[in-house]
Amino acid sequence: MEKIWGSLAVFLGAASFGVLSTFVKKAYKAGFTLGEVTGAQALLGAAALWLLYLVLRSFNGSKTYAEPKKDSPWLLVAAGLSTGLVSVLYYQCVNLLPASIAIVLLMQYTWIGALIEWVFFKTPPTKPQLIGCTLVIVGTLFSTGIFEKEVSDLSFSGLLYGLGAATSYSLFIMLNGRIGKDYPTVLKSALMVTGAFILVVAVLRPVGLLQTEIITRLLPFGALLALFGTIIPPLLFAYGMPKTGYSLGSILSAVELPVAVSMSYFVLGEYVSGWQWFGVIFILLVIIFIQLQKTKKATTVVGS
Repeated sequence: MEKIWGSLAVFLGAASFGVLSTFVKKAYKAGFTLGEVTGAQALLGAAALWLLYLVLRSFNGSKTYAEPKKDSPWLLVAAGLSTGLVSVLYYQCVNLLPASIAIVLLMQYTWIGALIEWVFFKTPPTKPQLIGCTLVIVGTLFSTGIFEKEVSDLSFSGLLYGLGAATSYSLFIMLNGRIGKDYPTVLKSALMVTGAFILVVAVLRPVGLLQTEIITRLLPFGALLALFGTIIPPLLFAYGMPKTGYSLGSILSAVELPVAVSMSYFVLGEYVSGWQWFGVIFILLVIIFIQLQKTKKATTVVGS
């Protein structure tokens, strides 16, 4: 029963990520800028997480949270810069490209992450990973509709922003898995989102957040983005991942892709062709294949 609840938590956490691009498109349509959108999300997200941390600390006692940690909190704040970079690059990609294509570009973290692991950590990809990464690229060509006349005029800078977001997301996943393991989930998330807010302020300087009229109109969008992008996913993943295991959790997390594409089609009214749907489903199947191969390899190693 615990595995079922854990799977549901991971599924819902990933699905919440999938709705972000739709909210961002709506915010742009309402006249808000990239800096205002990302700044509001990071500011409200950090404030909510710090408030939740203080509440939990008061109930659980300060001793648990005061125990010495292996990594400095400032290291987590610095690691949070990668989170801010994901938002900045991805939301700019959403500004320049259809949301259905932006999410496909973000999913390129699957092969970009493997490439980074190989170059910087000397961990070569396995044969199934190489096959899977190649197939993800093939599926992406269909998902972006690059072979079709209707969407052949894609913004080149938008494509670069999307791939940059995927690279930043890969770095975030690696850093998140390597540092702050002994921190409470809420505290770790609060520190990293604080780092994201620092990056947004330093790079984009969202002065609009200081204006009462703008922040009042922006508040609904910022609250939704903070809730579905900053607060819900880390908490649900922290609850669900230990119960599902990494491989099943990674497969369930792939639901972010069809959710984002479906939202762009049904809510935003964006054109999504049959070949694009084929590419999305193809990428999902490839991700499942890669994770199943990892599970099989881990089981073989344990058994031997």
